Amino acid sequence: VQLQASGGGLVQAGGSLGLSCAASGRTSSSYVMAWFRQTPGKERELVASITTGGVPNYADSGKGRFTISRNNGRKMIYLQMNNLKPDDTAVYYCNSITGHWPWGKGTLVTVSS
Repeated sequence: VQLQASGGGLVQAGGSLGLSCAASGRTSSSYVMAWFRQTPGKERELVASITTGGVPNYADSGKGRFTISRNNGRKMIYLQMNNLKPDDTAVYYCNSITGHWPWGKGTLVTVSS
């Protein structure tokens, strides 16, 4: 299974970005999927997760600003991020909530103040 995240970029504080994650290979829609992020020198942290039935859960950092969604048929996971803050700057990754598959390269989100 390969996970490819995309949609990152440079945005000013208060702006929005929409991330996408495409899963290829022998995946299953029965996994709880999640977005994670990592900054240099820090451990990867969970940002948001979504159950197979579409029930989301968010870390405190993203509550009220981020929206996670999924399309099981297309093997896609999405993260809409609004009202971005400089602290959101990180490389964003998708995976199962347990990190079941190899981590892809992620997509870099840079939020300028």
